[in-house]
Amino acid sequence: MQRITKINGKLVTLNSAPGFRVYNEKLIRRGGKEYRIWDPFRSKLSAALVNGLKELPINERSNVLYLGASAGTTAGHVADITSGIVYCVEFSKRMMRELMTVCERKRNMMPILADANFPERYAHGVGRVDVIYQDVAQPNQAEILLKNAEFFKPKFALLAIKSRSIDAVKDPKKVFNEEIEKLKGKFEVLQVVDLKPYDEDHVLVSLRTTGR
Repeated sequence: MQRITKINGKLVTLNSAPGFRVYNEKLIRRGGKEYRIWDPFRSKLSAALVNGLKELPINERSNVLYLGASAGTTAGHVADITSGIVYCVEFSKRMMRELMTVCERKRNMMPILADANFPERYAHGVGRVDVIYQDVAQPNQAEILLKNAEFFKPKFALLAIKSRSIDAVKDPKKVFNEEIEKLKGKFEVLQVVDLKPYDEDHVLVSLRTTGR
């Protein structure tokens, strides 16, 4: 069963909780199934796919550690794609309240109220991880991914880099290059996708762990 596809030119995911909307997205019925339109203006992963991300490392059996899950917008679509567990780490208590509502309906999403800078504090509640997806607006974005990769040893990672959270003055391309350079000892860079026009000064980096 295809869980991610396009309908009428729009990226969609098969709704794992029929009738439920996460962010008031449009629902489409085709062939007796219900799909959710995946808005690239609301999701960096959707924007990357629309902009040419060649391979999505998340499949129907993946366990995903999602760092910076916020209210569950993208995490909800990830939970549609996989039957594995989506461990949703979020630091904001306000966002966590909204995320909990999504997790109650998307039964393979596990909310974790924690700071992604300290994986040792939530590692006991996380099982096997195949993919880390990170969207954290912090100045140490590469370091956060490296810390979590050391703990959870994923095969792949997807990192959304927001240049303005790292340095609001420096040229974004230079910021991206510096952050990606920090990852090269641990990861092989598979692709870098610019997220314009959906997100300014953002890229999504697709990575594969080296030395496994």
